[in-house]
Amino acid sequence: MEDERKSSKAGERAAEGLREAASNEEAKNESKMGHDLAKGADRFEERSKSSDGKSAGEKQKT
Repeated sequence: MEDERKSSKAGERAAEGLREAASNEEAKNESKMGHDLAKGADRFEERSKSSDGKSAGEKQKT
């Protein structure tokens, strides 16, 4: 039982470190871009656009 608690705590610390690193990286990117990154559904649409500026949904309509 003691070993399970130790590994659980280590996992929680590792997860927190990853969340913090991701947050710092996002803040750095937003600073470079000069605006916040899109979140949620907006982020999905932003990432799904290809170099021609069309999203996957727009391409399927044509």
